[in-house]
Amino acid sequence: MKRALGSKVALYLVLSIGALAFLFPFYYMIVTSLQTNSDPSLAGAFPNPANLTGENYVAINDRINLGVGLINSGIFTGGVILGTLVFGVLAGYALAVLRWRGRGFTFALALLVQVVPFQLLMIPLYVLIARDYGLADTHLGMILPFFINSAAVIIFRQYFLQVPKEMFDAARIDGAGEFRVLWSVALPLVRPALLTAALLTFIGPWNEFLWPFLITKDAALQPLAVSLANFISNVAASTSNPFGAMTAGAVVLAVPAVTLFIVFQRYFTSNDIGSGVKG
Repeated sequence: MKRALGSKVALYLVLSIGALAFLFPFYYMIVTSLQTNSDPSLAGAFPNPANLTGENYVAINDRINLGVGLINSGIFTGGVILGTLVFGVLAGYALAVLRWRGRGFTFALALLVQVVPFQLLMIPLYVLIARDYGLADTHLGMILPFFINSAAVIIFRQYFLQVPKEMFDAARIDGAGEFRVLWSVALPLVRPALLTAALLTFIGPWNEFLWPFLITKDAALQPLAVSLANFISNVAASTSNPFGAMTAGAVVLAVPAVTLFIVFQRYFTSNDIGSGVKG
């Protein structure tokens, strides 16, 4: 009993140290963003309360408008998540449940896409979207290259494969069409996949810099990651505390992502989808 208790205490101690080590950079970023005079040394992690201020947030907001940047990031990220979930569910269901010629080849292509770096496709995508479609400096132009996510297709396919086929057959015997089977039978059983795909997809477009920077020149349409990069490159040196202003922008960019993962981390559990079949 004492040995088991000692092992549990040691385990929690190690986990606590690891958690503090991972959380320290976020803490240091927040503290630095609130300092009037930034201290890059380790002592800066424990600042004098008299050195704390919110002026860094005001300074960077005056230059790049944090609210507009957050709205643009939300539109970009929301559009990508919507396309990822809709097309991921439809394609994953078709690859896992339906029987049709070329299904295996299509799944192989979805796997192959995973090894192609996005950077190789940027130039032809830019020519297609900016010149042929005329969607430069638009939210749709930012969203389209990420609208279908092959990783999400694979995730949903694997989840749908775990659903007992007897449940689909029973729904079809009752007269349900494929879309009704998908909506009423399959989707309620794969909610963890929906949340997992949404959260994992969120990080990509929320932090994406290269493609929005390439496709948008209008500062009023640029997401926050691009606005921060422009601030660092062009006007950071003109502020009284450039390092503090930069970390203030980084805090604003990081807080939504960190908050989402903290709030929804308990939902990263898989349902017992086999429990829907008795006997």
